[in-house]
Amino acid sequence: MTVPGLPRVITPPVSPIDRSAVDRDLSDGLVVLAAEPGARVLLLRRGRAPLDETGAIVFVPESVVDAEVIVAFLGRDASGPVLLALLEEDDDAPIDPAGGWAELREVGGALGLEEAAFFVEALSLARWIRDAAFCPACGTRTELRNVGWSRHCPSCGREHFPRTDPAVIVAVTDGTRLLLGSNAAWPEGRYSCFAGFVEAGESAEETLVREIEEESGVRITALEYVGSQAWPYPRSLMLGYLASTENAEAARPDGSEIVDVRWFEPDEIARALAGEGDVTLPGPSSISRGLIERWLERVTER
Repeated sequence: MTVPGLPRVITPPVSPIDRSAVDRDLSDGLVVLAAEPGARVLLLRRGRAPLDETGAIVFVPESVVDAEVIVAFLGRDASGPVLLALLEEDDDAPIDPAGGWAELREVGGALGLEEAAFFVEALSLARWIRDAAFCPACGTRTELRNVGWSRHCPSCGREHFPRTDPAVIVAVTDGTRLLLGSNAAWPEGRYSCFAGFVEAGESAEETLVREIEEESGVRITALEYVGSQAWPYPRSLMLGYLASTENAEAARPDGSEIVDVRWFEPDEIARALAGEGDVTLPGPSSISRGLIERWLERVTER
């Protein structure tokens, strides 16, 4: 099933960082990697990273960080290995960043590809490291292994690995207009694409059809996969689609999660993307923004 005018072939992206799986098997890997020339550390404090005066992430030398807070290896860039350190709110930070501490949602769209990739990876891995301290099978405290990429249970012997939860996110069109929804938790005037987690036993496409009908009342008649985005809130993989419906008149909010749905004309979306008017759209770091921009680009090319 395809939406007319969209490409069927997606060019595979090249990762901006080298995750270097071979380094995860090193004996006493964090110590070995930290000793390499050029080793640097990405600090996270309650999900926030330090920024310099230009808004770029500050990667600090390994030598200024307490080894006890270094928990994982994130990968390599041109300078060498990058490690992850987790700070508690009251921990003394080794730096006082000129740009303060910022969340990914606040600054992700302004970061370079490499910085953003490290930030997303760090957040996703950090949440798992904090949340999975105990074996879900027997309750024993687990041990971090593979430079932060696995947990071993010393009691029952099970190995546990970071989770990724698949979710779909969908921009719905009736051919000339775009349907967006407003979540109950958002400020008035904020609209975005529809999204939901894949349930047990579902395919991504089945989830898409179910979620759209549940949240907006319309039935999907065609869909096109656009791309995916790692989204570490908490540790999701967002699968992005454009979809078509032929019963636009059925659009209505579910009244609980979605409090309003609205059909937008292309000129309305263009103004909102430019920051004009009273409608707020997703920020530039979100795949939702990319789907909206993709739809607008396609519909205005016709």
